[in-house]
Amino acid sequence: MLTTHYVPGTPNWLDLGTPDTGAAAEFYAAVFGWTFQSAGPQAGGYGFFQLDGKTVGAAGPLTEEGASSAWTAYFRTSDADATAKAVQQAGGSVRVPPMDVFTAGRLAAFTDPTGADFAVWQPGDTKGLETVMEANTLCWTELYTTDAAAAKEFYTSVFSWEYQDMPMGGDLVYSVVSSPGGGKEGDAGQGGIMQLQEENLKAGSASEWHPYFGVTDCDATFATATSRGASVLIPPSNAPGVGRLAMLKDPAGAVFALIKGDPNMT
Repeated sequence: MLTTHYVPGTPNWLDLGTPDTGAAAEFYAAVFGWTFQSAGPQAGGYGFFQLDGKTVGAAGPLTEEGASSAWTAYFRTSDADATAKAVQQAGGSVRVPPMDVFTAGRLAAFTDPTGADFAVWQPGDTKGLETVMEANTLCWTELYTTDAAAAKEFYTSVFSWEYQDMPMGGDLVYSVVSSPGGGKEGDAGQGGIMQLQEENLKAGSASEWHPYFGVTDCDATFATATSRGASVLIPPSNAPGVGRLAMLKDPAGAVFALIKGDPNMT
């Protein structure tokens, strides 16, 4: 599971690129109770989502030409420059070269060989998110990909990830991701990788990372989100042994998911 004891390869930051930061702040305040704190006039509109005074994510205006609104998962690195080289050697591409963010840390952004965007954060003064695995905070990261085998090979090369493959019926396999040192044996899962199905590919689905936020009531949070303009990708559904989950697009089009964990749910 996720923790704030970040080791290399584990999710340690999350931010939202959006065309209207104010509108996004209002939406997520209604859905999760978050407040938005500007990082200051020098930050170009970037700021922090907070819950009970702790940072749970961030948001800022879209900066890349042609970019669409999306959540970006960041993974911890001790050397952003070395990770950038590893990404290129493994067949990925560099979208944002390694750069310092004042004294907070060093970041770089990439695209994996299957087309999914992600980023890394090398901590400076800012170590990462201040709380995870609580209600209305990040609790999982997930990659839907056009080529699960290629994605797994890539991320193993870059982050030394390990996988536990879990059959889901038919040809469908869900690969639970863990990083060396990321947790106790059997409890180190930090996210998942799943192959997009043929019908998804025909419908135009592309490789994409998205966050799951833990909630105390999936249906109630889902209802709030849709009443505030979110569109439905997956309505609230039971996942045996996992919990009740839903997936949506926020009003600007960024994908996120909700989960109410309950291993006893049937």
